[in-house]
Amino acid sequence: MSRFCEPVAIRTDYETPTCIFGPLNDEFKFHTDVCANSHNAKCQHYFAPRQDGLKQHWSGMCWMNPPYGKSIGEWIEKAYDSACSGDATVVCLLPVRSNCEWWKFCIAGEIRFIRKKIKFVGAPSVSMFPNAIVIFHAYLDPGNITSIWRPL
Repeated sequence: MSRFCEPVAIRTDYETPTCIFGPLNDEFKFHTDVCANSHNAKCQHYFAPRQDGLKQHWSGMCWMNPPYGKSIGEWIEKAYDSACSGDATVVCLLPVRSNCEWWKFCIAGEIRFIRKKIKFVGAPSVSMFPNAIVIFHAYLDPGNITSIWRPL
């Protein structure tokens, strides 16, 4: 009998490729990268680990490529709450994991499934899992917007 295991990454801070971020930035004009470091930040204004983006107030147009580790659910809940408050629109690059508890927040947002697997900047190969762009904003009709996105 085989057992399914979630893939485990060696690192959780791979940079978003330009082919993903560029078209989204053209569309949304991001102001803040809410969880980044000096090597992978996509916006001039970003929250580094020492600032702990989970403890910051998010507002305006926010980009989020969270660490794909055990804390991912906290990041997604923060994105959802920030959008529900009306203070932020948060566009997230997330692994598609509909079996995880945190996915319930994703289905309340706009989901754009990415047709191909992504090769993150600095990663040795394409990701082991599918990804999606999830958009949280205060005016979304929950669960009614799903599409296939083909930026690559």
